[in-house]
This record gives sequence, C-alpha cells and structure tokens, in this order.
Amino acid sequence: MPNKKDDVYGDHISHKFNDELTELKTQFLNMGGLVESQVERAVQALVDGDGHQAEDVRAGDKKVDRMEVDLDEEATLIIARRQPTARDLRLVIAVIKMVADLERVGDEAKKIAKMAIKLSEEGQAPRGYVEIRHITTHVLSMLHDALDAFARLDSEQALRVMKEDKRVDEEYQAAARTLLTFMMEDTRNISRCMSVMWVLRALERVGDHACNIAENVIFMVKGEDVRHTPVEEAEKVVGR
Repeated sequence: MPNKKDDVYGDHISHKFNDELTELKTQFLNMGGLVESQVERAVQALVDGDGHQAEDVRAGDKKVDRMEVDLDEEATLIIARRQPTARDLRLVIAVIKMVADLERVGDEAKKIAKMAIKLSEEGQAPRGYVEIRHITTHVLSMLHDALDAFARLDSEQALRVMKEDKRVDEEYQAAARTLLTFMMEDTRNISRCMSVMWVLRALERVGDHACNIAENVIFMVKGEDVRHTPVEEAEKVVGR
C-alpha cells in the first residue's frame, strides 16, 4: 500500500485545481481501461477467428487516439493555467508520458486485430495460440496493475510490475523458439507462424509499455527517474 505521506495529490486551497487534477487522473484511467479492453478483445477475436470483432477493435483505435489528444491538451492547459510545481508538476508530466504509452498499447491491439482478420480469412488455426493466451494473461495483468498503482500512488506495486517485464521477455523468447520449431518441421507453416510471431511481439510490447507506466508511477511518488536503471536501483528508490 502507498504511504500516507505519498498520497498528497489534489490537496490544494484551490478547489478548481483539485478538480482539474482529479479529472486528469480519471480520464487517464478511463483511457487505460479502454486500451486494456482493446487488447483483450483483439486477442479473443484472433483465437475465435472472429473477423467482425477484430474490425471493431481496429475502428476503436480512433477513440484511443482522440483520448490521447484530449488528455495532452488538458495536461498542457493545467501547466499553462496553474504553473504546477514539485509533486503536481510530476503528476502532469507523468500523465503526458503515460498517455503516449497507452496510445501505443492501442496501436499494438490494432496490429493484433489486423492479424486476427488475416488469419480468420485463411481458415485453419495455426500453432502458437496457447502461447498467445498465456502471454496475453500476463501482460494484461501487468497493465492492470500498473494502472492500479497509478490510481493508488503505490510505488511498491509499480516496482512489482517492473520486475515482471523480464519474465514476459523470457516467455516471448520461449514461444518464438517453439514457433521456429513448427516452421522447421513443415515449411507450409511459415507464413501463418510468422503472423503469430507478430502477435506475440505486439503482446511483448504491451508488457514494455506497462513497465514504462510503472516507472512513471515511481517518478510521481518518489520524485526520481528510474528509467534505464536496473531493477535493483529502483528497489532502493522505492524503499526510501
């Protein structure tokens, strides 16, 4: 759980400023919920061979893009109107960065949906769907936990998300090796297995973006940038 002293955003004499920060956080979490759903629905469309649902996911990417633009504008207006400092400035800057990660998660969902359409048109399900389901569960859990860490200003939970990134990388590499074996066994599998490989890569990138969000949560709460640093260093920051 976050320390009480860390949970200090939105505590201002100006009620209007409080409302603006609360609305910024709410809209960010709404966008997070949307991109979570986009990834989940894209993968389900792939597994079910449901081209219609995949098309819905692709169309939904426009809403994700609009939310990114709206949040960027709102954050910029807050900076211009309120000239926030210290913790409030960290919040607004972090949201701007994390919104970009959410938009890219939406892009990955769109890529998966595109592959779902391609594979549904080809018919027979290729190998690798078990691996896709497994990695999907893992990266969606990371994304959900990163968003929850943001909502609760929980740097310890954010650190746990960062630690999961290595496991996702290992799962991706193992799945890629399995697909390579299928392709070597029968060259007719190459095209379809490559499509599955692209899906796995997109999911691995979702995990990367969840990790980026977690790093920004730590920046918000602790005031230190832990990007491009070993997890051990991030542990020291969170433990302070």
